[in-house]
Amino acid sequence: MAILIRGGTVVNADASQRADVLVEGGTIKAVGPGLAAPAGAETLDAGGALVMPGGIDPHTHMELPFMGTVASEDFFSGTSAAAAGGTTMIIDFVIPNPQEKLLEAYRKWRGWSQKAATDYSFHVAVTWWDDSVPKDMGTLVEKHGVNSFKHFMAYKNAIMADDEILVKSFLRARELGALCTVHAENGELVFHLQQALLKAGITGPEGHPLSRPPAVEGEAANRAIRLAQVLGVPLYIVHNSCREAVEAIARARGEGQRVFGEVLAGHLLVDDSVYRHQDFATAAAHVMSPPFRPKEHQAALWRALQAGTLQTTATDHCCFCAPQKAMGREDFTRIPNGTGGVEDRMQVLWHHGVNSGRLTPNEFVAATSANAAKIFNIYPRKGVVAPGADADLVVWDPKKTRRISAKTHHQKIDFNIFEGMEVEGVNVVTLSQGKIVWRDGDLRTEKGAGRYIDRPPFPAYYQALLQKAALERPAPVLRDAAE
Repeated sequence: MAILIRGGTVVNADASQRADVLVEGGTIKAVGPGLAAPAGAETLDAGGALVMPGGIDPHTHMELPFMGTVASEDFFSGTSAAAAGGTTMIIDFVIPNPQEKLLEAYRKWRGWSQKAATDYSFHVAVTWWDDSVPKDMGTLVEKHGVNSFKHFMAYKNAIMADDEILVKSFLRARELGALCTVHAENGELVFHLQQALLKAGITGPEGHPLSRPPAVEGEAANRAIRLAQVLGVPLYIVHNSCREAVEAIARARGEGQRVFGEVLAGHLLVDDSVYRHQDFATAAAHVMSPPFRPKEHQAALWRALQAGTLQTTATDHCCFCAPQKAMGREDFTRIPNGTGGVEDRMQVLWHHGVNSGRLTPNEFVAATSANAAKIFNIYPRKGVVAPGADADLVVWDPKKTRRISAKTHHQKIDFNIFEGMEVEGVNVVTLSQGKIVWRDGDLRTEKGAGRYIDRPPFPAYYQALLQKAALERPAPVLRDAAE
């Protein structure tokens, strides 16, 4: 059935205009003033509201097996909660166990994701290396629409990729026209600090941020950037949480390197005081990696988002409930890492970004959907309100308020890191594939309605330019030590 969204202001990353939006057959058919409704079409009154692209969360972990348990959020509940908050697509992660074939892991995740309510795609992690890995990477790119590979520089003795794996995987990704992404923390340093803290008798959640100080993130970010620079590959650094990582990205971008950065809504708004809460369950509920940082790092992250040093916002949505977090009651290294947020990202970013004057509405669209669509090569199918794009849309009431709480959210987790926060500016309608899946508190998602979205590799000429730039970069000038 056709839907005509009438009387709103269409907000894209590049411009805003008063216009109607006609949706039919899952796509946007027309955008413009005074559109006529086809016979039988439903009309939505968007007077006084904004019409924007549905959000794209490029970093989630639904039903992830991790640290001896499985994330409580599945693909149906997670994508449904996302839709309730205005996010209409997620990019989740396939994370093979060491020695597990990449294709086998991918097929396993595709099986779990069949229940998704909205569109989704996958990054695939490279967690080990033998001759099968580059072959599987090729198959994933050429036959399965994967154009990004994840590398964990942390989690020693589990899924950490050392420098040798990074080099081999980066080079293979360059051949395939795929984007390299990294979780930037120095896993060796984290492991050392964890053992030292436990030996000193620090076993509670307060040990988590102490074992992962900003310097270990900054070092890893800079190392990944320099590896990418030498090898001539584009790089995307996930969940930047500190000034040191942002400075490394800014420096590289200033030198003309293709480096992209992501920031989590949580890292923009929650500080490290949560780990010193007297209640173990509350402190443990905030354990994620990288951890929440002191307030001065939040200020640096906001400035980087405003300046374009960081381009995307995400959640790293990975839910574990109190009984799961309690696995680490006597040892903070055993607390499953992860928090929620996929339902709240759009609203907290509007409230603290747009309402505060940090972001314009157009910059909000860029940070919540358009930039992710461009970086991961699904634009203009996603991330824009324009004829021919998928009809993933939100009707946004900038004056409507909502109080965030675990008691009322749709996420399958018993805690909310934004608990009690009142936000002004919420989606009153969410459309996925041209169908209304959320309207004024009524969640209408359907299990299995989500589609897997292929993401094509990047053009060969783009990769050639990156490699050429790396080869032509001036060699360092060597000076005599006496100078």
